[in-house]
Amino acid sequence: MSSAARRALGAFTGLVVAGTAATAPAVAAEDGPVEAGISVQKVDGLAADFDLGVDVSSVLSLEASGVVFRDAAGEPADLFDVLADAGVTDVRVRVWNDPWDAQGRGYGGGNTDVPRAVEIGQRATAAGLGVLVDFHYSDFWADPAKQHAPKAWEALDVDGKVAAVGEFTHDALAALADAAVDVETVQIGNETNNGVAGVTAWPDRARMFSAGSAAVRDVFPDAQVALHFTNPETAGRYAGYAAQLDTYDVDYDVFASSYYPYWHGTLTNLTNVLSSVSTTYGKDVMVAETSWAYTLDEGDGHTNTIQTAYPQYPTSVQGQATEVRDVVAAVSAVGDAGIGVYYWEPAWLPVGPPEEWEANQALWQEHGSGWATSYAGEYDPEDAGQWYGGSSWENQAMFDFAGNPLESLNVFSYVRTGAVAPREVTGVTPAEVRLVAGEPVELPATVDVAYNDGATEPQAVTWDADDVAAIDGVGSYEVAGVTDAGVDVTVTVLVQVRNHLVDGSFEEGSSAWTITGTGAAVARTANSADLDHSVDFWHGADYAFEVSQTVTGLEPGEYRVSATTQGGDGAASDSRVLSLTSGDASVTAPLDLAGWQTWRTATTGTLTVGADGTATVTAAFDLVAGAWGTVDAFVLERVGDTLPSYSAYDATATYTAGDRVVVDGRVFEALWWTRGATPGASPWGAWAEIAETADGTSVWTGSRVFVAGDVVSHDGVTYVAQWWTRNQVPGVSARGPWERQA
Repeated sequence: MSSAARRALGAFTGLVVAGTAATAPAVAAEDGPVEAGISVQKVDGLAADFDLGVDVSSVLSLEASGVVFRDAAGEPADLFDVLADAGVTDVRVRVWNDPWDAQGRGYGGGNTDVPRAVEIGQRATAAGLGVLVDFHYSDFWADPAKQHAPKAWEALDVDGKVAAVGEFTHDALAALADAAVDVETVQIGNETNNGVAGVTAWPDRARMFSAGSAAVRDVFPDAQVALHFTNPETAGRYAGYAAQLDTYDVDYDVFASSYYPYWHGTLTNLTNVLSSVSTTYGKDVMVAETSWAYTLDEGDGHTNTIQTAYPQYPTSVQGQATEVRDVVAAVSAVGDAGIGVYYWEPAWLPVGPPEEWEANQALWQEHGSGWATSYAGEYDPEDAGQWYGGSSWENQAMFDFAGNPLESLNVFSYVRTGAVAPREVTGVTPAEVRLVAGEPVELPATVDVAYNDGATEPQAVTWDADDVAAIDGVGSYEVAGVTDAGVDVTVTVLVQVRNHLVDGSFEEGSSAWTITGTGAAVARTANSADLDHSVDFWHGADYAFEVSQTVTGLEPGEYRVSATTQGGDGAASDSRVLSLTSGDASVTAPLDLAGWQTWRTATTGTLTVGADGTATVTAAFDLVAGAWGTVDAFVLERVGDTLPSYSAYDATATYTAGDRVVVDGRVFEALWWTRGATPGASPWGAWAEIAETADGTSVWTGSRVFVAGDVVSHDGVTYVAQWWTRNQVPGVSARGPWERQA
């Protein structure tokens, strides 16, 4: 059956799933939606030839690693038949030029070179599915952060690369044509925001696109040519790209976008920016990649890309289906020019459970069934060379870890028919409440309860009194409650220190901040340390920028600032400094780029803010080309009153009990009358060293006298004195005067 014929029958196909495993086919009633285990609102007006596709480029490596896909009855089945039966119409397959090292060991991610892409294409065609060919023009992953030229092209100039793109594209497509693969769309480059195959200048990049397009026209004249970009949330980005393509007269049919709700803004914005490209330049549009997590469980011992819940949809099978339905609706809303949506890697499953990590690692290495092998390090040392391993995507698949199809896979049928299920709660808002330490605990009187039929209802809630009473000090607390409709709810209460900065996590954009220099902007991204936004930075040449905010009206006292970063590809010559300045004084701390989503929080020492109440927080970066990352979660905290200043110790002066002096920056207090005795010379002498942490807790010092009930900090641990003590180190003896606090 052809893909066109399958589309015509799309309204009458599907899997009905009980729980997660498919059990029986569903047939749409003439007058309404099918009964199912999830609810999906029909997308009215969805074109019969709308592409409902998936990218399953990892399938050959997964099968070689022992992964078994199952059908509606739980029996082993061919993946492509299962997809077709669920309403999928097309398969996307990525193509790398040479994802192998000199010894023939694969880089991973499916090792999808041309021969393997041909095999995947043949299987898709046999199942009646159309094929979208996704050329990366790289030997491994290509995305906005990296567009490495294939090894064989590294020495070529732009003219050479243009010729190579045309030749490689033509030869690869010819192989697909010879194998009778039903190629409907060809994507020239993958997420090419910042270049393709190392070519970045727009005049040259346009020549690369045009060379690939010409090859498509020659081999598959009826196929559509797609160009692929991402970050639709950035104002003006797609309009700018489309204008450049028009300026350089690039021949293409489809403007394709990635859209991951975690990072890429609203669906309304997606529809708007795609509509603008379509109406301005007469192009078709599609979403070439999307996904949503159905669980936060980790299935193979390798960290997943999505590790926390996001507010756009529930982390559930229902949430996954709703996300796909909504993206289909958003593209369809463009009109006739909205031609399709592809889900990225819905079948990238674990090759084994987490407790078999060593065996899993061997399979990833041998068959390339993880996102990268260690062998990829020769080609991509900064990323794959350090973070190789397993899937990272299994919790966004549309199959459970055992290979059974989730009912969300049926969304590709349900968007045409609609589906109804028994009414269930899918989420509660707010899921988190943030409070400032020291202020009264006030929880919302009502919550919004979302249901799987798409309805959201405000409901009054009664919170558990014991849970509320347990909220005490900075930390995270879980508070249970029940609504007046009998719905059990839980809210996370996050108690934080008071932040004297405005919008320290950039949720309102950059309006409260000053960002100067090159390569940095506020963006919604999964690499935000707190909430949804952060300052995202990258540039293709050496660059520098500053992020700063000046705060006025501060109460005089001692302050410190912290900020959190992640990122990589920096150099030893880079400068990354967090600073807090007031008047002529300043304190600093280095900011670290330790890797992707490897968060590092820098905290300055304390600084005195005087009577003018003014301080400036700055994060200054001076980076080499290609260094990337995010900086987020700035917190300006008042840690206490300014300590009084004391005179330097004078050996000729007479001191009495209670007098304080400074020696080498340390404060000492006289315990009795003394003259000529140097502070710090003996823990048993007339002088006791006085020290405190930023929150006012005493720091244990050997010369200071403590009595029962005194609280001290020593080596980061808090202790309480049980009786009078001096010069007895906390934590040394369980029978000593100090009791450790949990």
